[in-house]
Amino acid sequence: MKPEEIIQNPKHLKTYLGNEQIKAHNADMGLEWDDWEVEEYEKCALDINYFAENYIKIISLDKGLIPYKPYPYQQKMYEVIDNNRFSIVLAPRQSGKSLAFVIWLLHYAIFNPSKTIVIGAQNLDTAMEMLARITLALENLPFFLQPGCRSLNKKSVIFSNKSKIYARATGKNTLRGLSVNILFLDEFAIVEKSEKFYTGAYPTISAGKDTKLIITSTANGVGNQFFNIWDKAIKGRNEYKAFEVKWNDVPGRDDKWREETIANTSERQFMQEFENKFLGGTNTLIDGDTLLSLQSIEPIFQTDNVRIYEKPQPNHQYVLSADVSEGVGEDYSAFSIVDITYRPFKQVGVYRDDKITPYAYAEILVKYAEMYNQAYICVESNDHGSLVNHTIVKELEYDNIYSESFNDIAKIGLKTTKKSKRLGCTHFKDLLEGGKLQVFDDNTIQEICRFEEKGGTYAASSGYNDDLVMTLVIFGYLASTERFKNTFDINLKKTILTPEKIDDLQKNKIAPFASTTINTTEAKPVIAKLSPQERFEKQSIFMIDDIFGVVMEERNPMREGQNIPF
Repeated sequence: MKPEEIIQNPKHLKTYLGNEQIKAHNADMGLEWDDWEVEEYEKCALDINYFAENYIKIISLDKGLIPYKPYPYQQKMYEVIDNNRFSIVLAPRQSGKSLAFVIWLLHYAIFNPSKTIVIGAQNLDTAMEMLARITLALENLPFFLQPGCRSLNKKSVIFSNKSKIYARATGKNTLRGLSVNILFLDEFAIVEKSEKFYTGAYPTISAGKDTKLIITSTANGVGNQFFNIWDKAIKGRNEYKAFEVKWNDVPGRDDKWREETIANTSERQFMQEFENKFLGGTNTLIDGDTLLSLQSIEPIFQTDNVRIYEKPQPNHQYVLSADVSEGVGEDYSAFSIVDITYRPFKQVGVYRDDKITPYAYAEILVKYAEMYNQAYICVESNDHGSLVNHTIVKELEYDNIYSESFNDIAKIGLKTTKKSKRLGCTHFKDLLEGGKLQVFDDNTIQEICRFEEKGGTYAASSGYNDDLVMTLVIFGYLASTERFKNTFDINLKKTILTPEKIDDLQKNKIAPFASTTINTTEAKPVIAKLSPQERFEKQSIFMIDDIFGVVMEERNPMREGQNIPF
């Protein structure tokens, strides 16, 4: 018997709640199967492509209900999904991706008893629409392939084999109360707060040995969680198997179709929606090409709050730019450590914590500033920032810090105003797009990609944070000031300072700008007491008194007892 000749319910089995196309729970209990039915069931269980080609029907806009014929790319995609626990699929619009997964999910539920499948989408309506397509495919299966239905509604279907499919909106309660075997996330690039959802959902899936997580989407800019996972997958930096669907993988799409589509839309729209290009948003501070070029690296040291990408280097200059929060679990207190010894400047460390108090944060700032060769600190002074600055200068007695006046405690630190933020954004943009600043931290890059225009200024996209990117905006403002240019002689650093070069600099009475500070206290010149070799071996740290022009030796931040995480 050919599949197209099959009568759906030849044995007149009981149907589900009056739906003549769906078999009721245990409707075939005690009945014997025909040999042909057993053979076909086995073929379908072992080969999803056979199942799809012979028993799935879909609705065509032009022809109505027709048999389904998988595209070649869909057959390859099924193989990838079957053979990997973690899969991510990038596909153009209207490519048949969702339909292919409707069939895969139905096939999995039918032939794998006692499994729980969750379809997650941006909103419940989208997830329910996909479940409705699964129900349509089920209704057109012959009864010998249907497992029987215990329960069926818009949000879930429960089969007689105890497998279940749920439609859920992505959120904090998506997986509540469920032991999930398959989590399918559709159009994940447009899901709001996708990072928070993924962080909460991943442990549920990763706990099992045979569970699967399948993520699909069309490209929707950079900085979202889908882009982050995809980017790492194609670089081999996570466990995901990446599968890309090209626009011309869909039958009927050729160069003529491409030209017509671009003519009716735009080149940019075609690139994002059909060529799978991750374009930067038109309203982001940083242009799209630069966003796409940003490459994160793995830290050499990491805790919950700290990521270090490069150890402090002898004779290098560092700036520590910091943003301050209240410390109540909403925004983060954060800082970036930037090596300004050579161009391009380099982000070599980051810190962020949403629970730390201002006083404790000040201690952390000083700790890392001392570790990084008495780094020059620039802290935002708004709100709780003034307390942090006061603690640094008055209680911890660290004075290598940005200040308009050391005589007025209110002027220590950088007061963030609309003007200073605008200047900071402008210069940060120039540094990053001009290749004058390298950013290595993954969290910082994500924030940069979501830093967009809002109400005449720039801020994080809705539902996200911008504390790390603001540390670089603060650095951008600092780097634009005359004080920065006068204090740190960047152009002097063409080569690494060797003992011989230090000796030459001393003879010519030029200060070796290995590290600098603005210091208002007197100190006796001691540079002549050490030979160049002694200074080099001891990693002595020099600083320039911005007022008196006095060169003097500062204590070594690598001193005994310093808590260095390397």
